[in-house]
Parts: sequence; C-alpha cells; structure tokens
Amino acid sequence: MAIDDQVPTGSGFDATSTGEQVTEGLDLSGKTAVVTGGYSGIGLETTRLLAARGARVLVPVRSEAKARQALASLEGVETVPLDLADRSTVRSFADALLERFDRLDLLIANAGVMACPLSRVGPGWELQFAVNHLGHFALAQALMPLLMRTEGARVVVVSSAAHKLSDIRWDDLHFAGEYDKWKAYGQSKTANALFANALSRRLRPSGGLAFSLHPGAIFTPLQRHLPLDEQVALGWRDPSGAITASAKKRFKTVAQGCATTLWAATSSELVGKPGVYCEDCDIARPADPGSRGWGGVQAYACDDEAAERLWALSEALLAEA
Repeated sequence: MAIDDQVPTGSGFDATSTGEQVTEGLDLSGKTAVVTGGYSGIGLETTRLLAARGARVLVPVRSEAKARQALASLEGVETVPLDLADRSTVRSFADALLERFDRLDLLIANAGVMACPLSRVGPGWELQFAVNHLGHFALAQALMPLLMRTEGARVVVVSSAAHKLSDIRWDDLHFAGEYDKWKAYGQSKTANALFANALSRRLRPSGGLAFSLHPGAIFTPLQRHLPLDEQVALGWRDPSGAITASAKKRFKTVAQGCATTLWAATSSELVGKPGVYCEDCDIARPADPGSRGWGGVQAYACDDEAAERLWALSEALLAEA
C-alpha cells in the first residue's frame, strides 16, 4: 500500500461516532482478542465493548491490582502479566497464549506512553520508541503462529496524528543527541503506521489484515507526563486545571476515542485494503506535505520501502538485545 491507497470508504461514521455505534449488532462470540493497555483510557472502553459483543478478551497488565479494579465488572475478560518494555515478559506472555489457544482473531496494539522525560530501557533504547513500537513489534512477532492460524485475523495498531511531528530518525533512533520528547513520540507513532504496513504483507497468506489509526485527541492517562503549565500553553486546560472550551470542542470523549479502533478491528469495508491508516472511523485522506494539523496521514508513514526498512531494523535491534 502507499499514500494513493488512502481513499475514504464513505463508512457512514465520523468523528462523533462511538464504539457502541460502530459495533452495534456485532456478534463476536468465539473470537479471541488481545488488547494492550486494555484497562485504562480508550483501551478500557475497547475491552468493554469487545467483551460486550461476545469476545474473549485478554488484557496484558503491568499493574495487576489496578487492572483488576478497572476490569472487575466485565465478563469474558482476563489479565495476563506483560511489560512492553521488558522483552522477557513479552515472550512469557506469548508462550502462555500459544500453549492455551489455537487462534487469535484480534491483536489491538493500544498501549503507549507520550511525551515523557528521557528514559532508556534494554540496551539503551529510547523509552517511547521501545514501548510504543518495539514492544508491540516483538509481541506481534511472537504471536504470529496464532495469527497465521486464524483466517482473517486482524492487527490494529493505535498510531496518532502526532506521526506528523517526526519521520523515522534513521541516523539517531534513540536520541544520542539532544532529546525532544515530542519528536520522540512522533517518531514512535510513525513507526506504528509503518509497522502495520509491513505486517499486512506478512499476514496476507492467511487472509489477515493490519491497520494503523489516529483515535483522535482524548483526555486519558496518556497525558500524565505533561505538566499543567504545558497543557495551559497548548490551550488544553486553564490555570486551574479545567479543560478549556476550545479543547472540549476539539477533543473526543473516551466513547468516541475507541470507535476507530473498533471500526478497524471489525469493519467489512476494510477487506482488501491492507495496511491503511484510519481516522474518524474511515480510511484517512493524505495530508498536505509538512502539515501538522490533526487530519490526514503523511506519505512517509505510508511508504512500503520505509516500512520494510523499519521491519528489518526492528528485527536487528531485538536480535542484539
């Protein structure tokens, strides 16, 4: 796929659509799903609706106590230990699933960190790239036997309009030079889009599909690393911490924020459209080059050659860890 494949389908949904609306009438009985970050923010709402539609949902967790509290009222949901920054737990998680299940219908790569202070994990990897991209890359690779045994399996990778902040920094992935938390986040979100692009080709023999998406701007724990003064400067909150009127107009609710994920995970309109980048419950249009606005997708996040280059680089990084 490429930027020319970014053609909206006319889904009938839009930025105001909710997860309830896009999954109305769906029966996911017998389906198994994994939702990373599935006990907080839009991930929790994604988990709730998948379970409500009949799916068995496995939620990887770093904090068992926090997850149990968030998921206590949901049936058909269970937790399994996993830390995306710790490759050994990724392998243990995958091994546990491979032993218990013979299929995996949905893998939703939703977990992430945003604009955090410089931190390094593993062999010196920058945290946002390591968690948002490499952790999910390693998880999907480890679960490929299940995905390939499941006809029509889907992988949905939650990217962001923040991909417009940075292409892949091929010569300095991990910010050996000056660190910029927003460029680091942007790079990781571009990596998410390219990962889905490359993964879609690897799932093709079994009829599987992979997509990336911008869920919209939503107030969730994702903003936990942003101090109040920065959110004030961005126009998101006033000095008292209250959400501004302009932000209320621009930001989605959690119910709306999970909708594109669920649409990409279940819509028949995406059959035959592997690897595309979605937003507002449809395929996103190309963005103007250099645009940092929230709508559309940049060509560098849809480039097949870049996707394959990142795949090879990610494999090399994991092999060296």
